[in-house]
Amino acid sequence: MANLRQLCALVLCIFVAALHAQAVINCGLVSENLAPCLAFLESGQGPSAACCNGVKTLKTMAATVQDRRTACRCMKSTAAAIPGISQKYTAALPSKCGVSLPGAVGPQTDCNQVN
Repeated sequence: MANLRQLCALVLCIFVAALHAQAVINCGLVSENLAPCLAFLESGQGPSAACCNGVKTLKTMAATVQDRRTACRCMKSTAAAIPGISQKYTAALPSKCGVSLPGAVGPQTDCNQVN
């Protein structure tokens, strides 16, 4: 019986560790994945394959509502800090990369409403 308890405890520990090991969105990951998009966001030229790969990766990583809200906040703060980013190109980026999103992230977006 003691071995069964130890085995159950071990399985539970492995399960909890696996849950915590999953990727969580943070601003560093958002910036890293969208950095190749800067030229497009400023000029509308492209976007490059590296940019679209980053957009697709970011969409895959943002699996939960909380991840999507965090990504939204990161995108808003980064866009506000970089002069020259066009809202028009920002809104066009997902579709240019073949990614479907429920809405564009802009200066007025309430990230708490992102689902």
